[in-house]
Amino acid sequence: MRNLSEWQGEREYVIANVIVVDPKKGSVNEGYVGVRDGRIAFVDAGEPQISSQPVFDGGGFHLSPGFVDIHVHLREPGYEYKETIRSGTMAAIAGGFTSVACMPNTDPAIDEKSVVEFILRKAKMAGFAKVYPIAAATKGRKGERLSEYHDLVEAGAVAVSDDGSPVPTAQVARRVMEYSSNFGIPFIEHCEDLTATADGVMHEGYYSTKLGLRGIPAYSEEICLARDLLILRTVPTKYHAAHLSTKGSVELVSEAKKRGLPVTSETAPHYLCLEDKDLTGFNTCLRINPPIRGADDREALIEALKDGTIDCIASDHAPHAAQEKQVEFDEAPPGAIGLETTFSIVMTYLVRPGHMSLSDALSLITHRPARVLGIAAGTLDVGEPADMTLFDPEEEWLVEEDSFHSKSKNSPYIGMKLTGKVKHTLLDGNLATASLEKSGIGG
Repeated sequence: MRNLSEWQGEREYVIANVIVVDPKKGSVNEGYVGVRDGRIAFVDAGEPQISSQPVFDGGGFHLSPGFVDIHVHLREPGYEYKETIRSGTMAAIAGGFTSVACMPNTDPAIDEKSVVEFILRKAKMAGFAKVYPIAAATKGRKGERLSEYHDLVEAGAVAVSDDGSPVPTAQVARRVMEYSSNFGIPFIEHCEDLTATADGVMHEGYYSTKLGLRGIPAYSEEICLARDLLILRTVPTKYHAAHLSTKGSVELVSEAKKRGLPVTSETAPHYLCLEDKDLTGFNTCLRINPPIRGADDREALIEALKDGTIDCIASDHAPHAAQEKQVEFDEAPPGAIGLETTFSIVMTYLVRPGHMSLSDALSLITHRPARVLGIAAGTLDVGEPADMTLFDPEEEWLVEEDSFHSKSKNSPYIGMKLTGKVKHTLLDGNLATASLEKSGIGG
């Protein structure tokens, strides 16, 4: 048996000596996986029989489907000083993500067929994670005139959103839902009432008062979500609520699901492990929108993941250059990087405390987000792409600024010890982490 790091471009081979985690089936077994021409050929328990195929040693690590992130900001085109498609997908591979969906708040916005084609071309040239563009719901993300969904979907867009901003009015939101339903794609809403947010910079509550920072009330998120869910009763379409952060939002989504409405939702890792009290150090990497909320909100989000009210976890990877974050807290742009830490946050704050089993937790970053977008990813099904992640669920590691492959370093976890470390990532059966090592940090 050869070491996996000795893989030399073989198109047909077996990875043995692994613990296979199949979140879709809810199984965890010692076994092996066969790859043929970039696809899963077989998955079996035990040890492989003698064959002519090369057998690679998985090192006793856990093997799962490649992770899927349906909410990232790759910043290109327009903000390449923050992140590029190449550096962002390198960060994805380092974090075990083989499929990422990028949001449209670029410059120009992803509101034309040519921009979708540009992103897909750059992703193919980079050769790291697969990229699925999310198109702007309205032209220029201005909330006025709808983008041309037919052209965008034909070019490769998998959803529409004005993320970074909400669709501002009920009238436009209804038109977005009606038009997107014709193409079977989800409308992903950034739930925020800007009149309620005003000039707030953190969660409104005891700590905003104590710190003297302008607060953002929970209802800023909930008003927009409630509006959309009411519209959804009359315009059934695929509706997905992004980065939920409040207990009230959980309750709204739960009620909508009980009514049978076609709603899905996500939350982000920072809402599961951080609280507003953590902002006492004025760390601008914790300046995020929606803001990090209170303890009751964090606990409600964890419960919502456990009972299925919230469908998945997305990093909301939002790179910013160092000089943009090295300012007063209320002057800093909101957002934090997360592709390289999301898996470890899931392990540290959901699996290790016993909130969820390993397979259930990994379903939140594999087949469930893939199902939201309707993409072929996040499973170990025979015939599907051989996108796989090998990881050590017990390895502890220190988050250090110079370890990130992302071009930006605005992580709220620098200096923290996390559990769970990605060891290898394979894309279409190719050892993507080998290419990553050759490219170096921040390539």
